[in-house]
This record gives sequence, C-alpha cells and structure tokens, in this order.
Amino acid sequence: MSEFILVLDEGTTSTRAMLFDRGGALKGVAQQELTQHYPTPGWVEHDAAEIWNKTLACAREVTEKAGGADHIACIGITNQRETVVAWDRTTGEPLARAIVWQDRRTADFCANLREAGHEAEVQRRTGLLLDPYFSGTKMRWLLDNDAAVRGASEAGRLALGTVESWLVYKLTGGAHVSDASNASRTLLMELGGAGFDEGLCELFGVPHGALPQVVDNAGELGVARAEWLGREIPITGLAGDQQAATIGQACLTPGETKATFGTGAFVLTHKGGEIPASANRLLGTVLYQLGGQRIYALEGSVFVAGSLVQWLRDSLGIVDVAAQTEALARSIPDSGGVTIVPALTGLGAPHWRADARGVITGLSFASGKAELARAALEAMAHQTHDLAEAFAADDARWATLRIDGGMSANNWMAQDLANMLGLPVERPDFVETTALGTAMLAATGAGIHPDLPTAASAMRGDLSSFAPEMVAEVRNERLARWHAALAAA
Repeated sequence: MSEFILVLDEGTTSTRAMLFDRGGALKGVAQQELTQHYPTPGWVEHDAAEIWNKTLACAREVTEKAGGADHIACIGITNQRETVVAWDRTTGEPLARAIVWQDRRTADFCANLREAGHEAEVQRRTGLLLDPYFSGTKMRWLLDNDAAVRGASEAGRLALGTVESWLVYKLTGGAHVSDASNASRTLLMELGGAGFDEGLCELFGVPHGALPQVVDNAGELGVARAEWLGREIPITGLAGDQQAATIGQACLTPGETKATFGTGAFVLTHKGGEIPASANRLLGTVLYQLGGQRIYALEGSVFVAGSLVQWLRDSLGIVDVAAQTEALARSIPDSGGVTIVPALTGLGAPHWRADARGVITGLSFASGKAELARAALEAMAHQTHDLAEAFAADDARWATLRIDGGMSANNWMAQDLANMLGLPVERPDFVETTALGTAMLAATGAGIHPDLPTAASAMRGDLSSFAPEMVAEVRNERLARWHAALAAA
C-alpha cells in the first residue's frame, strides 16, 4: 500500500516538495528558491517555467526519498494565491512572466473601476475589493500590454490561471482546472456561483473561455503523468495557501481563527456555509468546497510581514539571518519609541491603500539595530490588532488565535501578539500548516481518511500556548504610536 502523501508547496520565495505519512509526520522535504523579478517599482514577477522546473525537480527528489513513486498514494498542491500565469494551450509554454500577488501595477485600473461606482457590487458578488492584489486585474493587464498573450487570446489558444492551475496543467498534460478557494480570489467568481461569471469577466475584460473549470478542493482532480515521477499518481487535493493553513490548523468549526505569518500575514475566520459580508473592508472567501458544497471564511490580508524582516536583512543589513531578530528584540526593554509601518507594497486590510508607503518614526541617535528589529516585530502585532478590531466589528470576534508560518517560530513575536491582542495565542509545534492542510485535503480526496475532521484529528500535532502578560498602559501607548505612524503612511 502506498503510504505517503506528496505535497507541492508553491510559495512566493521558494517551491517545496514535502512528504507526509498518514499521521501527518513530515518524512522528507526538498526546496529551491524562486527568482524574484522587480522590473520597476511596485512590479513583482516570477518565471512560470522556473516555477514548473524547480517544482518538478523537488518532487523528483522527495519521490526518491520515498523509495519511488510506488510509495506515493496521492499529490496535493498549495500555492501563492492571486499570482497569474498566462500560457499557450497548444504548446503548454508560458507566454509572459507570471504577475505575483504583491504586484501593484493595476492600481490605476482598480481606481478607475472604483470611481465608476463598481466596487460595492463587486464586493457584494465576490467578497473582494477592487485592489491590484487580486488576479482578475492582472489578467486584464497581460491582455492589454503583452502581444503574445493578446495574440494567443485572439487565436483561441490562451490559458489563464493561478499557480495551482498552471502546475496541474503541466503535471496532467492538459487539464485546466482551478479549485474553488483559488477561484474565489480572482474577482471573476461569485461566492455563491458554480464557476467563473461571464458578467464579471466582461467587467474586467477577461475572456471567459481562457479560464479554468472550477473544481472541489479534494477528490479525483487530475492524474500526474507517469513521465514525471515514474508512474501515474492521482492529484487529490488543491487549495490556496491561506485556506490550506486554516485547514491545517483544524479551524473546521465556525468562529475558529488562524493567522499565518509568512511573506505577508493572513487571518481567516471560519464562517460555515454562510456567505460572508463585511462592512469593515475585510474579504469574503471560499475556505473549501467538498462535493460541490462550499464553506466560507472571512479574511484579512496584510501584504508585508516576513518580507519586512527580509528587507531588514537584504537591503539594510540589520541582521544576517531572520532568526536574529528575536535575540535583538529581547536585548532591549522597548523599541525606544521607534515604530515601523511596513507599507512597502501598500496597505492591505482593513485600510486597503495601494498608494501607502512604508514609514519609520521615532528615530534618534539612540536608535540602532535592536530598536529597528524590535519595531519590525512589533509591527506584526500592530497590524494584527487592526484586523482584530475589524473582525470584531463584523461580528467575528476572536476567542483565541492559532498562528503558523515561518515567522511564528519567533517566540518573542508570538508572545507580543498575545500581549497586544489580550488573547491566548496557540502555535502548533509543526508550523508548516499550509503543507499539512494540503496533505489533509489530499488524504481526504484519496480516501486515506474518510473526511476532513478525521484527517485533521489524525494528522495535527502538539501545540504551544502564549498567554497575555502586558499591562493596558503599555499596550495603549504602543497603539497610540502606531496610529500616529499609520497616519503618516
């Protein structure tokens, strides 16, 4: 019997293949970094061919670790959401660089649609706001500005999709599908609609025929060809990374909430079968779809989290490795009044200001590396506090917060979150819950576990907890400084 689940975890800065057993234990991993292309300020691109080639290389490496493809029962795929790939259906090759979720080039297009009065109706139908973050405007930009994409569209050969759609197409040799969680991030699908909506496609100027079929998050979703890994392997789980992490945190009951701190920070609260509507600029999204039935979530997205620490490391040389921020933060009693608003690619929820830029306030001659590192970590709690207030105003108050992602391994930051939120914070000992949630979906889709709650119960590991310790006076002083800095951004 094939004992392993192969998860392809397609991130923003790297691609990984991870091998899980039926109990959720990680048995192997291979990882390769992805090249980031910044052709002009505010633009972020990836090479879709590089994504495919490096994903395949990682998959082959862990398949060998598993003892061969005969030991792999199924494949699950999770991906950086909203990133758009355009390819030729005939050749199977990309037509342009992928436009990454962080990219802001369509800000003017979004502003024009907003000024024309479309945002309220778009939000009502899709749960999303008119922001460059989402996929639909990126697709329109490619059609307007890339001759190869436009030519393929005119010839009826264009395929558009997010990254999981691109990988499934390559693995299967032609299946063009997108799972409901990813499809709900495009601006082109009604939350209650079965597939992409022709009226929304017309509004955004995206050809409906170039888009994939919308499918469940678990089940028989495709079959990877034998030429890639040595035998045909079913693809049985697909999910956008934040939905996958919510499942990996076992947030399977209405009201349960998780926050992932990776490149960005993303908070999702399970809303059951109720289509969510926000009066506080949060997002309604599909959490997962099984057997054609949808479960929804309310989401708040922060664009810059771990990428702020990466910037401190790579551009300012404040640290050599990200983990050093914890020791620096602990080395001083406070940030010395330094506050960072990390709006390096605009502000996400609940502000949604594409034009905002990063700000550092409170600098003095006493400010050094430790103060900047601590202020960067404090910014995570400040941004999350803004989201907590917006969720509460939308009748989705958090009782506890389950955190994950690479940054959550920082114990100082986890405690600071508990302090600033005034809530208990839980962190699984295995923080790569995006991959774990994808493994849970794939295991469910392959029949390894009979349903998602059983998979979560069998595969989720142990937890660490952080209780709030901060006095209200310190919390209020920090929030006052944050709001003053936010106004300057």
